[in-house]
Amino acid sequence: MASVAQSRWDKASSTYDLFSRGAERRWEVAKRKSLSHVRGRVLFLAVGTGLEVPFFPSGLDITGMDISWGMLSQAKSRAAGYQGGFRLAQSDVEHLAFGDETFDTVVTSCTFCSVPDPVAGLRELRRVLKPDGELRMFEHTGSRWFPFRLMLNAMTPITRRFGPEMNRDTVANVVQSGFKLRSVQNVYLDIVKIIVAGK
Repeated sequence: MASVAQSRWDKASSTYDLFSRGAERRWEVAKRKSLSHVRGRVLFLAVGTGLEVPFFPSGLDITGMDISWGMLSQAKSRAAGYQGGFRLAQSDVEHLAFGDETFDTVVTSCTFCSVPDPVAGLRELRRVLKPDGELRMFEHTGSRWFPFRLMLNAMTPITRRFGPEMNRDTVANVVQSGFKLRSVQNVYLDIVKIIVAGK
């Protein structure tokens, strides 16, 4: 499954910015606000082409991880321009190549709609997080509200073919993986959320 996901994102890497810049501009204020709370040694999951690198406060020690070598290649210049430590690493979230209790903060951004086994991925994030560490997620999820719930459920069989599932219950997955919720903030309706959890 990991090789399928890697191939999919490698193919998307050359055109990713073209389709994603608008979304990054739309959510920039909310993302910057959430990222202003990160501390210590940081794991940024699914760094992609690095569009969000400038949203991080300066002076952090960040590892930007992605399953795709193509994405990491695109991200090099943005990582190099970060005012702090920013290294890139290739790894699969369901089998992270990092030791237990390595990071103070783990950050995800519109990632867990596409992880094949989201609970397994979240358990890996919990494993590499220090006991007093924090998980900060900016994610789109399924909706409990009519008619959005029906719309997202109808879209998912189509979107699943090229990556994201539109109706994931990411908050429930966070709890199921062993994290303790600290806050859930709706950014847009109940679809786009900032989720904060501790170990």
